[in-house]
Amino acid sequence: MEKSLIRTTVTLPKSLLEETDIRVKEGKAKNRNDFIALALQKELEQLKREEIDSLLAEMTQDPEYQSQVVQMEAEFAGGSWEAWEIGEQS
Repeated sequence: MEKSLIRTTVTLPKSLLEETDIRVKEGKAKNRNDFIALALQKELEQLKREEIDSLLAEMTQDPEYQSQVVQMEAEFAGGSWEAWEIGEQS
C-alpha cells in the first residue's frame, strides 16, 4: 500500500528536536520524519480512544441505553447460566 505524503514545515522547541535526534540515533525510528509521524499517529489514536471512552461514559447515563442493557441481560440470562454450568462441568 503506497502512502500519500505531503511535505510540510513545523517549528519545534529545540529540546524536542534534540530529544528526537537522540531517539533516532538509538534506532527508535529511521529518521526525524518517521519519528514525528509515529508520535502524531500515537497521539491521534489516544485522542480517538478518549473520545470513545467519553461516548461510552455518556451511554451509562442514558436511560434508553440502560433499558436496552437490562432487556438484553434478561434475554441472555438463560444462555449465560447454561454456559456457566457447562464450564463448571469441564
